[in-house]
This record gives sequence, structure tokens and C-alpha cells, in this order.
Amino acid sequence: MKVLLLKDPKEDEGGQDPYIRELSSFGLEATLIPVLSFKFVSLSSFSEKLCHPEAYGGLIFTSPRAVEAAELCLEEESKSEAWNPVLREQWDAKPVYVVGSATGSRVRRIGLGTEGENCGYAEKLAEYICSRESPELPLLFPCGTLKRETLPKMLADQGVPMESITVYETIPHPGIQENLDNYFSKQGVPASITFFSPSGLTYSLKHIQALAGIRIEQIKFVAIGPSTAQAMAAQGLPVSGTADSPTPRALAEGILKVLQPPSCY
Repeated sequence: MKVLLLKDPKEDEGGQDPYIRELSSFGLEATLIPVLSFKFVSLSSFSEKLCHPEAYGGLIFTSPRAVEAAELCLEEESKSEAWNPVLREQWDAKPVYVVGSATGSRVRRIGLGTEGENCGYAEKLAEYICSRESPELPLLFPCGTLKRETLPKMLADQGVPMESITVYETIPHPGIQENLDNYFSKQGVPASITFFSPSGLTYSLKHIQALAGIRIEQIKFVAIGPSTAQAMAAQGLPVSGTADSPTPRALAEGILKVLQPPSCY
């Protein structure tokens, strides 16, 4: 059974996207199509902040893209000597809060430990942070232009100091229409389509509606999380299911559940 995931492919240690591997183990033939691109901004300012861990109580990463921005800062030739073991140890001595396994894995690649990885969503991470002792210094929160205000508001309401810095902009992937055209012409209408973000939904939905036509009623639409599900509902799109957590296994189980025929009694 063919399913479509609107996300960019990312190979793990085994050389395969974990979502492709997991869905395949459930007998689902998954295809990935990227719908978002990113432009990094304010890296010089972010780099300067990373060189001064003494000014912050910790870090918050809610997306792999924010961690990638940190990697780019540290790869700059002018900063390569700055990210020395002492500086890394200073950051590692502070809490580094993350959302999801993909973000956590990327953080560990730059030599830092993580906390809150299993929270899954920003709202749950905010609850986790608020349950800890509030730091005297602000938590540094690198984020994108389309970040939701839920986490910052929850922290502010609980008196947890935070300093955000925008390090990337989200833009439509230039190949959305062509890639979707090719998929629908060669593979036909998929049994299920999963959206991975509200912005990904915004940039791709009109193309999917045009390509599927009246057959769109055959498609089971699935959300990777509650914020995406809310965006789908706001667009009038029926939400057949939402993954219990943003992981390959949870999504595979969620898709399989909505594709199973109803039981006959």
C-alpha cells in the first residue's frame, strides 16, 4: 500500500531514512517528498552567543534545523578554535532541552547531552522545563521565523527567563509542484498522505487538491503532531489520524490504524 510523507529524506546510521524503514516493516511503500526549504539568518549573532555560555542558563532546540544553524556557526573558520573542549564543557554543564529524537541526535553530534527528548512536542517540553528549577540566567532559544508562541508563552507565564534568536527562515521547496506531479502521474493517488508541519501543509495542499481532484476523498490524511492536525482542520481537511509522538514507529502505527478496514461484527 502506497503512502506519501511530505518531508525531506534524512539518512540515519544505516544509510536509510528511518521513516522509510519503519513503514516498510509494516508493509507500507512510503515515498518522501520535501516541501520546505530553509534560509539561515543571523548566524554571526548566534555564533557570538554560543561563545558566551556564561551568559545563559541553558539551550532550547525544538527543531533539527536550529541545531544545523549551530553546526554552521561552529564550522566557520573564524570560530573553529572557539568551540574548544572547555567551551563545549561549559555548555554541556547546562541543560540542553530538545524536542524529539531527530533533534536530540543532532545535538549529540555537536558533543552536548540532552534533556526532555522524549517530550515529543514543544508544549510538553515547556511543561518539563517549568517543572525544573527556574534558572537565574535566560535559556537561549534559536528558532525559525514560523515558530509557534506556545513554548515562549508557557515559559514566560511561569517566570522562566528565555532569550530567542531567529536563525532560519522557512520557505517553500522549489520542487514541490514538479515532485508532486511526478509522484501522482507515476504512482497514482496514495492511500495516505502525512503532513509534518503547518507550513508544509500550507505550501503543498493546493497542489495535492489539484492533482487528486475528486479522488482526494480516497486519501487518509495524517498529522505528525497536534499543531499540524489543528492546521489541517483549519483548512477544512479531514484528519484521519495523528501520530502519538513524532517518531517513525508512532507514525507507522498511526497510518496502519487509519488504513485498516473497519471491523465487522
